[in-house]
Amino acid sequence: MPSPKPITLALQGGGAHGAFTWGVLDRLLETDELEIAGLSGTSAGALNGAALKAGLVTGGRSAARDNLAWVWEQVGAITDDRLAPWLAAVSPMAVSAAIEASWPFAVGDGLSRVVSPYASGPFYSNPLERVVRKLRYDAVCGQPGPAFSICATNVRTGKIRVFSGPEITPDAILASACLPTLFRAVEIEDPEPGRVEAYWDGGYTGNPALFPLFAPELPSDIVVVNINPLLREELPTSARAIQNRINEISFNSSLLRELRAIDFVQRLLSEGRIGEGQMKRIHVHMIADDALMRQLSVATKIVPVPAVLHQLFEAGRAAADGFLDAHLGQVGVGSSVDLRAMFG
Repeated sequence: MPSPKPITLALQGGGAHGAFTWGVLDRLLETDELEIAGLSGTSAGALNGAALKAGLVTGGRSAARDNLAWVWEQVGAITDDRLAPWLAAVSPMAVSAAIEASWPFAVGDGLSRVVSPYASGPFYSNPLERVVRKLRYDAVCGQPGPAFSICATNVRTGKIRVFSGPEITPDAILASACLPTLFRAVEIEDPEPGRVEAYWDGGYTGNPALFPLFAPELPSDIVVVNINPLLREELPTSARAIQNRINEISFNSSLLRELRAIDFVQRLLSEGRIGEGQMKRIHVHMIADDALMRQLSVATKIVPVPAVLHQLFEAGRAAADGFLDAHLGQVGVGSSVDLRAMFG
């Protein structure tokens, strides 16, 4: 049997839509034809990456799948197969529209724009904390298993901070997933300036950060799991649709910048303007389901609905299955994403 092909995974953030990435990872962990050598994650991608690595290190692929399922059960997913037909029958677009039209969501959304999360005083809590703190950080931060990094945005400087190794603490993951209108900034000591810094969601500066995966010891193939649709043909005209598209564009912008940089360097290498070995050749692949994601909105990112989480999980598995069928042969050979066409 041939050796598995090594890849790195770049896991995008997007709130509860990260259940799509759960499905992708669940399917990839089933195949012996790929080996995950590195991970970079942001927000929900950071949580998925931590769960995956902790499982791989402590019990292999099966434990990693169980760990991911446990995380998303805590978020609200239902994993009972007997309920699958009922969950699959729910229209995700209808659910998204119903949430957006509901009075509680409208009130909460409006308050988040005018009331600071600091206004709650001693009653403040971050609902993710109870999940994040239960992960095995000896495994998440250890040397065995795939290289793992996550990122957050420094509130003071506006710059990205990448956490890796022992820096990946529960607070670092909470910082990576800290939407500033919903949660208080997470304060973490930065050893370089020797001061405590406040951090917001990493999606503003790296969603996910690709450059940690350029390390020479890591494989050349980066598989991006994208959960924010790159393209929407229709012009958003309602206030809610406009806000939703702004959210998608802002959380894709850092990824597109890094993909442009990769494309530029690869062209220079191909044209001989950079000598071989001076820069790393990168092969880019992408797993996504924009058709499904276009049916959803910020509402289903913030409000985890069991039926939608189930559909996202199944869609992630199907998308990963499609990637394996269509592009497994290109891993280790070249990119399966036409970056030139993407930016054209």
